[in-house]
Order: sequence, then structure tokens, then C-alpha cells
Amino acid sequence: MTTPKLFGVEIPFVEHLGFELVKMEGGESILRFEPRREHMNSFFVAHGGAIMTLLDVTMATAARSLDLETGVVTIEMKTTFMQPCQGLLTGKGRLMHRTKSMAFTEGTVYDPEGRACAHATGTFKYVKRPAPTAQSNVISTD
Repeated sequence: MTTPKLFGVEIPFVEHLGFELVKMEGGESILRFEPRREHMNSFFVAHGGAIMTLLDVTMATAARSLDLETGVVTIEMKTTFMQPCQGLLTGKGRLMHRTKSMAFTEGTVYDPEGRACAHATGTFKYVKRPAPTAQSNVISTD
């Protein structure tokens, strides 16, 4: 079965979580995420790991938005949780600065009322995408 490549590439974990790509252009990105029961923590709000994944993908998408042929790998990410993330969530990302090999980004997750729930900054390294082969899961970070 072929899956849609909404982000320019297939990302099975993102498909599993059900992220929806709304915008990916000009150094900006917008994603939507409706957490399901399996994405909840013991307080029945979105688990921090799901929110960190949303932020990671939101920032990576902003970093890649200027060149879909280039991939990125996460180098570092700092996350702050400000309040419980509940309901239909919107992640907004922004490419703050770019060099030939690095992207510096920020992302925020908003609840349905527009309140910021979580915020992150992240550094990503641009990498060349390998040609599709049996070894295409090998990423060179040199």
C-alpha cells in the first residue's frame, strides 16, 4: 500500500499519530493534531511525548519548507510545557535562521482557544536524501 507523502517524504510514525499538514512554505509550517485516547497520559491530556513529536515535526517541516529535496535530522530540541494540551491542537513552526548546513527553528502548540500549550526551539542539520534503494534508511550526517 502506498501512503501519501504529505511532508515530501513518508514518515510512518507521523502517519500513526495522524498529524495533518496545513502549511509548509516560506520558512513556516502549520500542522494539526487531534489526540486520540492512545495519545493521552494518566491525566487524560495529550502525552508530552506526542506533543514533543508534534513540535519536532512542526519545526523540521519549517526548516525543510524552502527546499523539499533536502532532509533534516534533529540535533537538539528544548521544550517548555505551559499548560495541558487538549482538543484539536495546532502546531506553528518558523525557520528563524539558516546556514548551509543548519536550521534554527521555533515551534508552538496551541489549543482550540488559541492559547499556547507548549513551545520549543530546535536545531536541525540539513542532509542529502539518499537515492531510493534497499539501504535508503541510512542517513549520512557527515
